[in-house]
Amino acid sequence: MIDTLITSELFLEALAATFYMLGVSLFFGSVLGIVIGILVVVTRPGGVKPNAAISLILNVVINLTRSLPFIILLVAILPFTRWVVGSSIGVNAAIVPLTLMIAPFIGRLVENSLLEVPEGIVEAAKSMGATPVQIFTRFLLPEARGSLVLALTTATIGLLDATAMAGTVGAGGIGDLAISYGYQRFDGFAMLLTVITLIVIVQAIQLFGSRLARRLRRR
Repeated sequence: MIDTLITSELFLEALAATFYMLGVSLFFGSVLGIVIGILVVVTRPGGVKPNAAISLILNVVINLTRSLPFIILLVAILPFTRWVVGSSIGVNAAIVPLTLMIAPFIGRLVENSLLEVPEGIVEAAKSMGATPVQIFTRFLLPEARGSLVLALTTATIGLLDATAMAGTVGAGGIGDLAISYGYQRFDGFAMLLTVITLIVIVQAIQLFGSRLARRLRRR
C-alpha cells in the first residue's frame, strides 16, 4: 500500500488545471507571438517593409520581457493581473503572466524560423509582383512551417515549465501539487508522481511536434 496524501481526484484536478493554463496561454501567446515575429521580420533592415523605429521598439520589448525570470515577471505584474481578471491568485490569474512571458519568446522563434527561408524565395516572389501579404502567406509561411512547428513545440515545453512555477503562488496545477504535498508535507510519492507526469507530458509534446514538423518538411 502506497502511503500518500494525494488522491486520484486531487491529481486529476491538478492535471486539468495544468492543461488549462497551458492551452489558454499557449493560444493567446501564439497569436501575439506570431504577429510580433512577423512584424519584426517585416520591419527589419532589408525586410519587406523596413521601419527602423518599429523594429527597434519591437526588439526592445522582446528583449526586456525575455530578460526577466518568469517568477519575477509573475510577481511584478500582479496589479495588472488583478485588473485584467479580478484576482491575482488562481488558474485564470496565472494565464496573464504566462501569456506575456511566452508571446515574446514565440515572437523571437518565429522571427528565426522565417529568416531561415532562403532570400531567393522572397526575391522571386517580389519579381512576380507579390504583395507583402502574399509574400508571407504564399511563400514565407509555407516554406517555414516545419521550422515553425518545432519552434512552437519548444515554446510549449517552456510554457509547461512556467505553469509548474506558477503553482508556487497559488495557481494550482502540477507545480502546486509538488510544492504543497511533495515538498511541504514530505510526500515522496507525490513528488515522484509529479516529476514522472511532467516528463511524460514533455516527451509526448516533443514527439508529436517532431513528427509533425518532419511530415510538413516532406511536402
